[in-house]
Amino acid sequence: MTKTLKLSYFLLLFHTFIFCNASAKIVNEDPKLNYTVSFENPESHYLEVTLNFDNIHAKKTTLSLPVWTPGYYLILETPRYIVDFEVVDENDKKISWKKNTKNSWVIENGAKTKFAVKYRVFANKKSVAESYVDANKAFLMPNTIFMHIENSINNPVTLTLYKNAKWSTISTGLKCIDKNNNTYFAENFDIFYDSPIYIGNQKTIDFENEGKTYSLGIATPQGLDDEKFVGDLKKIMSATTSIMQKIPYDHYSYIMMEAGGGGLEHWNSQAIFTKGSFDAKSKQEYTDFMNFVTHEYFHLYNVKAIRPIELGPFDYNKENYTTMLWVSEGFTVYYEYIIMMKAGLLDGKDALKYLSSSIKKYENEEGSRHMSLAQSSFDIWLNFFNNESNAKQTVISYYDKGPTIGLLLDLEIRNNTNNKKSLDDVMRFLYNEYYMKKKRGFTEAEFWSACEQTSQKSLDEIKTYVNTVNEIDYQKYLSYGGLQIDLTPISTAEKNDKFTKRNYNISELPNATKLQLEIRKSIFNF
Repeated sequence: MTKTLKLSYFLLLFHTFIFCNASAKIVNEDPKLNYTVSFENPESHYLEVTLNFDNIHAKKTTLSLPVWTPGYYLILETPRYIVDFEVVDENDKKISWKKNTKNSWVIENGAKTKFAVKYRVFANKKSVAESYVDANKAFLMPNTIFMHIENSINNPVTLTLYKNAKWSTISTGLKCIDKNNNTYFAENFDIFYDSPIYIGNQKTIDFENEGKTYSLGIATPQGLDDEKFVGDLKKIMSATTSIMQKIPYDHYSYIMMEAGGGGLEHWNSQAIFTKGSFDAKSKQEYTDFMNFVTHEYFHLYNVKAIRPIELGPFDYNKENYTTMLWVSEGFTVYYEYIIMMKAGLLDGKDALKYLSSSIKKYENEEGSRHMSLAQSSFDIWLNFFNNESNAKQTVISYYDKGPTIGLLLDLEIRNNTNNKKSLDDVMRFLYNEYYMKKKRGFTEAEFWSACEQTSQKSLDEIKTYVNTVNEIDYQKYLSYGGLQIDLTPISTAEKNDKFTKRNYNISELPNATKLQLEIRKSIFNF
């Protein structure tokens, strides 16, 4: 072969290589999912959705809609609210489709790589886990509205919102990539589904704290003292950072809606209902609300990052079971008090009253004799809103016994290490080892291993309190922190009760030792 032919041959191979690799790059490029939402008649509680597909290569495309919301352990049956589903190609010609399961739609797109899915959603549920639209506002929970390609939640997605003309403001933790057109971006559907959106005429306040930016959207700001409230939020966040030593976001959004019940944590936001105004009738009412805000904020660490291994990656099509929600929720109740005390917004003796109330709620219900803490976590899918007549006789809440175990575990660790270690060290270890380093949740065995390594002692007795209904030796653990508990029967308790109802009020232990006083001051600051 001559030098000229060799050169020509080389160039041919080179161009062929470049072309083939360019083609491969196009073929392997992620499908593009671009959503638009409009609100033509919001007073009817409907919103209109269009999903534009590009770069689809399968001849059949199956779309799935989640049936539950992370943090809200209840099957919601959201597919029932999807109506007028249709698929059209680039020329607006209809493409056939069929339902495969209650929450999946199979599209026969054939060789078409571009097409659009259109449907309407009935949104009339006033809930932190579901969507609601009326003439005044829209609260969108993306997982109740937007479908993903089956088994492909890692695809990036864009969302453009066409606000109703009566609405002026959008509050969300989603990343805005085009402010003029209200277009948002999520790098995958886990983030997309975990980013609620509130659209209306809410009051907004933007602020900074410790190098991070924040947005506060308040639907009913009557009685709000802007400076004090934002200042208290900053105290809460700084107190949390002092414990966890990391801030896992660049921007965080507070969404505070009108009067209602409940709240839900998200990766870079929280959405909560308020009492309909910020004109607190008492100091305790304000403290209760700030406890609530703190609880949802700490979930950013505990359950979003520090999580049982069963809670992510999620299966959005069915229940996700774990026996460890008493850590995710119960410890978060405990830490809302710890953080509020560190922030200077809660007195230590008042924190003991909250903890005493948790013990009383648990111990003075017959369910405490029938359901373990681990079982209450696993069976939450049956009991999330259990209003059956026998519920109090058979069920307990990890919101009550969970923070109690958190307190006992903290006291045990501090006592065993001369107050050099605490539950804080466990939480930081779980965060760094499993979330940051291993990029996953922890197993039950790994959780207890972390606790015992920190405590430098076996924790079999506390494990028994989690896994059984055995009677708890409160005084043993509380004495470690210079505390005592009132176990006298309640004078008004009915004589025919199957068990004795007691006061369970925690107070100071007289003649406490130096270590006991040191531990009490470290936790409760008195």
